[in-house]
Amino acid sequence: MSLWTSLEPASATVDPGGSTTVRLRLRNTGDVVDEYRFEAVGALAPWTAVEPQTLRLYPGTTGSVDLTFAPPRTPDATAGPNPYAVRITPTEHPEATTVPEGNLTITPFTELRAELVPPTVKGRFRGRPKLAVDNLGNTKLTASIGGSDNGDQLSYDIHPSNVQIEPGRAAFVKTTLKPRQIIWFGSKEDRPYTLAVQRSGVKPLDVAGMYVQRGFLPRWLATFLGIFVALAITFVMLWIAYQPRVTSAAREKLQEAGVSTLAPSSPSASPPPPPTPTVAATTPPAAPSTQPASGGGGGGGPAGGGEEKETEAPERTAATAVRELAADDPSGRHICYRAYAKGKGWTNAVCDGETAGTVGEKTPLKALNIAVAGAKGTAGAAFVHDPGSTNGQGHYDAPWSGVADGIDNYIGSTKKDAPDLLGFTINVDNGGGPVCQTVHVHDAAWLGLGCDDPKSGENFIFGGTLNNDLWLEAVKFTV
Repeated sequence: MSLWTSLEPASATVDPGGSTTVRLRLRNTGDVVDEYRFEAVGALAPWTAVEPQTLRLYPGTTGSVDLTFAPPRTPDATAGPNPYAVRITPTEHPEATTVPEGNLTITPFTELRAELVPPTVKGRFRGRPKLAVDNLGNTKLTASIGGSDNGDQLSYDIHPSNVQIEPGRAAFVKTTLKPRQIIWFGSKEDRPYTLAVQRSGVKPLDVAGMYVQRGFLPRWLATFLGIFVALAITFVMLWIAYQPRVTSAAREKLQEAGVSTLAPSSPSASPPPPPTPTVAATTPPAAPSTQPASGGGGGGGPAGGGEEKETEAPERTAATAVRELAADDPSGRHICYRAYAKGKGWTNAVCDGETAGTVGEKTPLKALNIAVAGAKGTAGAAFVHDPGSTNGQGHYDAPWSGVADGIDNYIGSTKKDAPDLLGFTINVDNGGGPVCQTVHVHDAAWLGLGCDDPKSGENFIFGGTLNNDLWLEAVKFTV
């Protein structure tokens, strides 16, 4: 070989949309004058400029060319190390082609775009828009989708609620909007709503949409039915007023004699209702029993008059729900939870950003049941109402309780006289992983989304309020 080459530096770094230069030095080690042609090859060739493209060297002399890399700010510029090469072809000896190789690291960037298709949907009982989420960056993104509106007038069924999007690809999320109240009569009403694309440690991307709720029956039909009912009532009243009166002489005689044809009433009294069953709660609180109380009546024995006693299905806790998700998505991260509402008991277990509890019913929460998968366990503590408070704030009722993946964790208490839940602390992976929460507080709206950032130095996130008079009504979690 009659050529010596060297890349300076051999490894370089560049930002998408920017540029960087690497110098290629070469020496003619042969004994004849030669001219060399340079050509970038490989995946980075379209973004590589060589200057000059030819170089003439005498024997024993050294020259250099500049390789300028300018990857665009598009998903095609894959983040991470990318090999490149330059083909050097001597004019005098074309068979002695040399291909020096180097490494160029392209830094990652994220860019997300979301759009509702269509932005306005119409319906009487539901609307079905789609949310298109485009990953315009050069790294894979993971996000969760949630819905909200002013006044909590709509419910949201989002599938899937969590998406992973490769660079340059798009994900389509199906959403079903259902009004909480049906408009039976009258004109349509506009109900604006927002779908939020949430990523850990980043401000959510909000996409506004409009659901136009139509009335079940048009206004003219309501007017017609009102007139028809009024005429029917008038007809019935006139019929009652002018119908012929027929009396029985025999009945009149019985009334005159003080005799009644009705059977005497039974002297037996109604039995008292059965007592309401009570459920003892422990710390962490146990889920209330789902077995129905005895309704009284025949049998008097365990068999209940010969009828076989039905066996109740096992209770579906947060751990049950999260293990089902983990079975379908072993490599994913999930969090499932349910809430214990005063006077109502445990809500159904929901997962990954769905609502647990009640909103606007002034029903305080007493306890939470949480379980995670793919997050290396979770821990938490309850901040509750303090009847003896002197500063207007609640207090922590117990130390932290922690569990591993797929295990139920309980904070708060389901006892009858248990204090209302004002707030809570929560983490995953002992503070080493991100977890996000938002809560709905009595006489207020949903509070802002709060996330545990492992880089901040704190190993938990607090949700709720310190105010002794404001309790939690509903919660949402994502990991």
